[in-house]
Amino acid sequence: MPAIEAENVEMEEEMDSPEIHSYELAFHVLPTIAEGEVEGVFASIKDVIKKEGGEIFDEEAPERFELAYEVVRHLEGKNRGFNSAYFGWVRFKATGAAAVVVNAEADQNSSILRHLLIKLTRVEEENPFRFHDAIRDLRPVVNIEEPEAVATDEATAEEGDKNGEVDEESLDKALEEKEV
Repeated sequence: MPAIEAENVEMEEEMDSPEIHSYELAFHVLPTIAEGEVEGVFASIKDVIKKEGGEIFDEEAPERFELAYEVVRHLEGKNRGFNSAYFGWVRFKATGAAAVVVNAEADQNSSILRHLLIKLTRVEEENPFRFHDAIRDLRPVVNIEEPEAVATDEATAEEGDKNGEVDEESLDKALEEKEV
């Protein structure tokens, strides 16, 4: 069965189920939305969830960050590429039918670059991943420079060249003088 058909069958089964499950809607808001308006987009997503009878139990407000790769979206008659977006997520408990409606509303929201709705397992529900905190905790990579080579006196170097060896006492003395 093709993937799209399997997805449709799963959605129909979800809609028929009166059971309440935990879901997470993760989304990217377009970077062209003014920073002050992003909270309004987030509020509209939460309003749809509440309108459908969902109960929000956790969230992470959208914050701007650089995407790992360019995402292309067809807007206003042409394809546009985006390298950054506002990322956020909301977790809620709802019926399968409500989750399908929330997903459809996210598809229709012109302020959302892309989104993903998943059903949470019990472990995922108990251990949310705080994306923005994790990014802030990352430390920049620091290159460690190699120590400078210690020069020995010319006599020791010449002896080493002649014998193919370096006198260890002279090398130790040179290292002590350089305090390496």
